[in-house]
Amino acid sequence: MSKAPSTNATRLLKQAGIPFTEYLYRYEEHGGTAVCARELGVDEHAVIKTLVMEDERAAPLIILMHGDRAVSTKELARQIGAKSVQPCKPEVANRHSGYLVGGTSPLGTKKVMPIHAEATIFQLPCIYLNGGSRGFLVALDPKDLERVLTIHRVSVAIP
Repeated sequence: MSKAPSTNATRLLKQAGIPFTEYLYRYEEHGGTAVCARELGVDEHAVIKTLVMEDERAAPLIILMHGDRAVSTKELARQIGAKSVQPCKPEVANRHSGYLVGGTSPLGTKKVMPIHAEATIFQLPCIYLNGGSRGFLVALDPKDLERVLTIHRVSVAIP
């Protein structure tokens, strides 16, 4: 496989001195975290998806969730004090993040957005997070994310 790309996400991690490991895999359109987990031979629970959503005022936000879980948008809205939350359309998410859907990282986004994360992510010793390009993940200690991002922990996972 080719060399790992240099992205806003990896540049931010390097500048902050955060240790991480790069992983390339064969990206499949609409494959999601199941494909990442299968390709890397890791538990899908440790593959963290970065979802760009918006509240009722169309204000964007990011939610980080385990790959094998869904987000309760109703509970997320309640916990963040919004009336409603829904996923952004892909083209809107791309504009907010500066990344293509399928390659969205919470690190180095184009627009600064509030970042919410399922609290149980921080119980894992290592997570696999999108590195800012389709088919590219970075593995790191989830606690290191809080060293470079302001993260609000929430409990909104649906099994």
